[in-house]
Formats: sequence, C-alpha cells, structure tokens
Amino acid sequence: MMRLTVAQALVRFLASQWTEFDGVRRRTFAGCLGIFGHGNVAGIGQALLESGDALRYVLVRNEQAMVHTAAAYARMTDRMSTFACTTSIGPGATNMVTGAALATINRLPVLLLPGDIFASRVANPVLQELEDARSYDVSVNDAFRPVSTYFDRINRPEQLVPAALAAMRVLTDPAETGAVTLALPQDVQAEAYDFPDEFLAERSWRIRRPAPEPDVLASAAELIRGARRPLLVAGGGLIYSRATDVLWEFVEATGIPVAETQAGKGALRYDHPASVGAIGATGTAAANALAAEADVVIGIGTRWTDFTTASRSLFAADGVRFVNLNVTAFDAYKNAGVALVADARAGLTALTEALAGWHVDRRYADRAHELARAWQRTVDSAYAVRTERSAQGVPQSHVIGVVNDVAGPRDVVVCAAGSMPGDLHKLWRTRDPKGYHVEYGYSCMGYEIAGGLGVKLAAPDREVFVLVGDGSYLMMAQELATAVQEGVKIIVVLVENGGFGSIGALSESVGNGRFGTQYRARNPRTGQLDGEPLMIDLAANAASLGADVLRASDADELRSALHKAVGSGRTTVVHIRTDPLVPAPSSQAWWDVPVAEVSALEPTRSARRAYEDAKRQQHPYL
Repeated sequence: MMRLTVAQALVRFLASQWTEFDGVRRRTFAGCLGIFGHGNVAGIGQALLESGDALRYVLVRNEQAMVHTAAAYARMTDRMSTFACTTSIGPGATNMVTGAALATINRLPVLLLPGDIFASRVANPVLQELEDARSYDVSVNDAFRPVSTYFDRINRPEQLVPAALAAMRVLTDPAETGAVTLALPQDVQAEAYDFPDEFLAERSWRIRRPAPEPDVLASAAELIRGARRPLLVAGGGLIYSRATDVLWEFVEATGIPVAETQAGKGALRYDHPASVGAIGATGTAAANALAAEADVVIGIGTRWTDFTTASRSLFAADGVRFVNLNVTAFDAYKNAGVALVADARAGLTALTEALAGWHVDRRYADRAHELARAWQRTVDSAYAVRTERSAQGVPQSHVIGVVNDVAGPRDVVVCAAGSMPGDLHKLWRTRDPKGYHVEYGYSCMGYEIAGGLGVKLAAPDREVFVLVGDGSYLMMAQELATAVQEGVKIIVVLVENGGFGSIGALSESVGNGRFGTQYRARNPRTGQLDGEPLMIDLAANAASLGADVLRASDADELRSALHKAVGSGRTTVVHIRTDPLVPAPSSQAWWDVPVAEVSALEPTRSARRAYEDAKRQQHPYL
C-alpha cells in the first residue's frame, strides 16, 4: 500500500501503463497536456510537479487544441500511444468537448481529465458550477457523456482503481476506443488514500487482433470469387492495423483495384498499378468510375461515411454487394454487407489465403490501371495550371503540387477543414502510409496546427507540412506558441483566400450566392457583408506568436520559401494568397446537402431542381 492523493496515484498509474502491439511496447501516455485553473492546480497540477519526469507536462494554449494534439499523436502511432489532457472545471472542461467528439468519431484514443465540482458539496455552488435544480450530481462535465466511449466521475478515492483500469481497457481496444473521460472533483483530487501496490505497478495492455469467423470468411471469399468487377475500399482501420504490406500482397495476388477513403489514403502507394486513388465526393474520376459499376465492394476499416459513398449514390450497379472487414461490428454490418468482424491485418491475410489462385479478369485490371493513369495526367495538369485570374492569387491545386513536390517520401501533410481536404484527397500523391494526415471524420476547423504539433511530437524524424486556410487559422492558431515553446518544428502553409472558400462554393451550388462566407466589411449602402475586403495580416499574427514567417506571392516564391523552411530548425509559417474561384478537377460525384424546397430566388429554385434529380440516384444498399 502507498498513501497518495487521488491525483498523485492517477499520475503514477498513467506513467506505468504500456501498450503492446505485435511485440512492440511503448508508453501509453507520452505525457500530459494541460492548462491549470482552480479545479486542477492543487490536484493534478501538484501531482505532475511531484512526479518530475515520470509524466511529462506540456503547457498548451487552448483546451480544444490540446485534445486535437493528443488525437493526432494517437493516429500517428497507430493508436498505441496518446496524451492525457487536464483542465480546470467550467469553461476549461467544456472547451474539450469538441476535441472529444473528434477523437471518438475518428476512433482515436485520448484521455480527458477535467476538474469537477466538489463531491462533498460543502462549498456549493463553487465558481463555474452549473446548478441543476433536478440533481446535485449534474455538472457541465456531463456534456462529455455522449461524445466519450467511457465516462466516469471519481466521487471517492477508492473509485479511482476500477475507473482507471476501465479507462485503459477502452483506450487500448481498437473496437471501442475514442475519448475517455474521468471527471475529477477538485476536492477528491487532493484526498489521500492507501492505494494497492498492484495498481501502481507497471502494466502492459496488448492491442488484440481478432481473426474472422471461418464460415463468414468462406462466404466472403465465395462472393468475391463470383465478382466480375470487384473494388476494394481501404479505410483508416487498415492503416491502424499496420496491414498495408498485406494489402500489397492481396492486390498482387488478386489484381483487385484499390480506392481509398480520407483516413485510408496512403494504404497503397499512389503509383501502384492497382491504385485508383481517392473515392467518393472528394474522389478521383478513376475510382468513382469503377465504383459506379462495381458488383462487389470490399470495404476494409471504413465507416462508410456519406463522403465515401457520395451520399449513397456512388455504388450504382444493380444488386451490388458489400464485404465489410472491420474490427468494429457496428461498421462491419453497414450496407447489409457480409460482415467480417476482425482485425484488418488478420482478416486480409485470411482472405488472401481463401482466394488463392483467383484473379480478376486481366481486361478489368488493365482498365482500372488506364483510368488511374488518366487521372494522374489530370493531376499533372492541375499542378501546372495557370489561369487568367492569377492576379487574385495562386490556384490552390498548384499550391498542393508545390508542397507535394518539396515534401520527401516520408514527410507528412496535415489538414482538416475547408476546400483543401477535398483537393488533397484527390490530388496528393502519397508515398508512405503515414504521409497523409487529413482529419475528415469531424473536419474540425482549427485542428490543423494543433494536429500538426501532435504529428511532429510522434514522428520527430519527419517534416510536417500543415496546410491551413485563413478560416481555420483564425479559429485556432495559438499552438504555434506551444510549438515554439517546445522547440518542435512544423512548417505551416497558411493559405489565404479571403473567407470560407469551401462553404462559399457550396453556398453558390445551393443557390445562396456565397452569402456570409467572405471576409468583407459591412456595406452601409446594402446593410450586408459585401463591402471592402478586410485588411487582415495573418502573417504578422503568426510572427507575433513566435514563428518565423516567409511570404510568397507566386508558385516560384512558394517553392523557394518551402525549401528554406525545410532547411530551418524552427517552426516556420509560409503565407500565400490563393484564388478561391479556381476549382480543382471534379470528382464526378455528389454530396447530399438539402436545398430550400421553396424560394423567391431563381438560383435557389434551380439548385432545388438539380437536387431532386440527384436524390433519385440514392440507394439503400440492402
């Protein structure tokens, strides 16, 4: 037994946890990210101080951002390791809710330790307490319940032991993982208790690899063998399972073409003969052409989001069938598919063996390869595009091309929101399974810089290129200061297009004429936000946060600035203006965004007619 405060015991416990994956061990928690307030400074704060280097503490600037950093770190380590995140009660805690949702939606392990109100209630109501007349047991931290995969409130010291073990079980389970929240009343954090030595001892948690059931595997193999136009869709679970080498063997043996979701991009090198690139609403013409006629679709580690299925309009062949290999049963049973509930690597290995001697028709494989080659020619053109609107800024596709060219094979591109993720999905040429890091499960504005920090902390030997638009930058740029503080170098390409370019284009497509999406002053004549463009110097803002700043006005200057940034040892922001009215090549796919059914505006009425036509192409996939 050891007499410790609850916070001291928790910090010691976290420092003693290890994750094991295929015989490789690493610490489950790389450290603790946090901001202190009255709800955690005397508890977790004191415990971290007393622990020394046992659990590294990193001071961050924004509570939501710290969760993004932890999630990005977890993704980069294939969910083997993450950070704990601690905040005070009240706004510090609720600021983490958005990050929690992102982690859970993307199936990424993060541990959240928000301070909470007094369990003893003797000082109620304390500062920042939400008083609920129905129950004294309700606090703002209950907002974490729907966005956490495990939630507990430690109201007595002895409750820490089962709660902490349950938290670790969920964090290291690939089928359940996500945000785990342990709410810590501020008085309980400081209370002492005799904790068992076994609780504080070093402990390893093995990430499991469940195998597919033999009879289901046989059914899946039979279905694939009977296919004439099969297509494999690689999702993020395939990469987390470290199954990219098995995917290569599967493709070499069967010749089945491979398309990739946002999270699965990089599962196969872009130049592999069977790679047809991104799929869905932000996909390539090659992948989407094959998807439209596929008779069997093999989804591995994908959640089948609306972007992947083009809002259920993409897989259009009569009687199309799905084989879903996923460690999470909830996802495996989607689209009424043959559900292979198993680890991606174990399942794909078994599927390769079950299909031994079978290969798709050579003419189909050749057609897939030719479609992919045609798309690469499209990418070449997009990278080299020059337009008459160049005075308004560099085309975004050309910015992507320059960054892609400067980046090395193992370097990482990070993005999350706006039009950039869609353009990256279809245009970025990925050469490494970890070279593409776009958060598109939640597509959270503000993720980019905080996420880039997490990626770099997890992979210090790789250059990290963060692509962020002015909209996302203005929401959350503070972690530039954290990167400077920690001596962690990231390269931020700050793309300024004068507003919310992605939503502007979407607004126009639904007949709203880019209303409310541009950074313009209020026009006293019209009363609308259609006045002069705002004169905001975001590059100067980045410099004020401690980053080195380089400005580029054209593609050549961008290339030169990026090379300089690569050669530097400091966090560098490269600023460039782009033209939001120059689109990337079309994916030839649809996304379901409802349009007003009645309107006095002709553009809206026209958009509604197009919407109703597109709705007729949706399928139930039953």
